[in-house]
Amino acid sequence: MIHINQQQLPRTVLSYLSFRMSGMATLQFIELARQMPDVSMDCQGFLTEVPFLREVPPHVQIEILAQTWSKHIAEKPYEATLVDESVIYAACETASYIVQNNPELVPSLLSGGPLDAEVEADKALAESLQQLHLDLANEGDFLLISQFMDMPPEEAREWKQRYGLEEADVEPMFEAVSRWHVSPEVEQNLSGLFTETEICKTLPLLGLRVGDPAES
Repeated sequence: MIHINQQQLPRTVLSYLSFRMSGMATLQFIELARQMPDVSMDCQGFLTEVPFLREVPPHVQIEILAQTWSKHIAEKPYEATLVDESVIYAACETASYIVQNNPELVPSLLSGGPLDAEVEADKALAESLQQLHLDLANEGDFLLISQFMDMPPEEAREWKQRYGLEEADVEPMFEAVSRWHVSPEVEQNLSGLFTETEICKTLPLLGLRVGDPAES
């Protein structure tokens, strides 16, 4: 289970829908780029909802999504990092946008998933998906970090202190942006969000093979 300021992200159909639709939509971008090399993958994928993480490659976004998902469904409690908070926010916003603006895509994004979720893609569902992250005790610090990049170091340091941000808090965000390769652990972390068949089809899109050994 994952907590933000001691408040747990509810394990509900809404959380599954948010992660599932965001992941599947991002995979569609990756598949399109594979089929059409001229299609740019710059600033694509669900994490573009967070300004600082817009440059994270879509295949890495899938791994980051899977890592947060695995914490969400685990029995062990995890305190959310700023990356986890970013994922939850971006997943909810992306899913809400899809339902509200492209409702015809919802059945295909959910079809064949681990959870047989038949939903009415209407305004009420879009609002509920967005409200999922709004109900959390989330201060939105992950949305501020991009502003620090344009400040002189001393001024940025002062603002971080003002918002109570330590370097250790911000470090995972910089690490996410610098990543390119995906760990084999993504195969296990996607469990419960994608089916085994879907995971087997997804791994090659992430630059992995089924059964690649996880890092020790």
